[in-house]
Amino acid sequence: MNKETYNLLLVDDHQLVIDGIKSMLSDDKRYLVKNIATNGQQALDIIKNSPESFDIVITDITMPLMNGIELCKNIKEEFASLKVMVLSMHNSIGIVKEAIAADADGYMLKNIGQDEFLFGLTKLVEDGSYYSQEIAPIIFRQYHRSKQDSPVINLSPREKEILSLISLELTSKEIADKLFISKQTVDTHRINIMQKTNSKSVVGLIKYAIQAGISG
Repeated sequence: MNKETYNLLLVDDHQLVIDGIKSMLSDDKRYLVKNIATNGQQALDIIKNSPESFDIVITDITMPLMNGIELCKNIKEEFASLKVMVLSMHNSIGIVKEAIAADADGYMLKNIGQDEFLFGLTKLVEDGSYYSQEIAPIIFRQYHRSKQDSPVINLSPREKEILSLISLELTSKEIADKLFISKQTVDTHRINIMQKTNSKSVVGLIKYAIQAGISG
């Protein structure tokens, strides 16, 4: 995504959290809170009514009617291009694994400060995903165990190098600077890697990198 303004749907059943997020975003003109919902079902109804109105969904997990995991699954099945950032108090391995399995594009904990929250959103829109420092190790532990079962894909040395840097959550610009190549070249490699590995998102690329033993 490359836009001047990103429209957000906030999903949380606690008004205090909604107000807090709005406050954190109030001085940043890149992010506009377009609508709010207090449960997953309400959020899904809002999206279905006007899917083109939103770029990012920020959702809690524990909510009535439909939780955040189910909401994420439904969004990714029907509106794959819509980014989903989980913002939750849960940091248990089981919950994080469910979010990853639902193809959440990011996961942040509610105890983070404003700087990391805005940094996470920036990483999400610039490079497709963001998992906070407390969450990233869970992903690596989970998928590192199964790397023996990963199919071998014929990636070029440069593609493997770029995939390794993607697994470290570097942006295309950061990768380009590190390898002394253009951002456009990195983006082209990224598309080719996603096609070869049958990955639909950056999260999918990270999963593959870990399973294939290519992670940085």
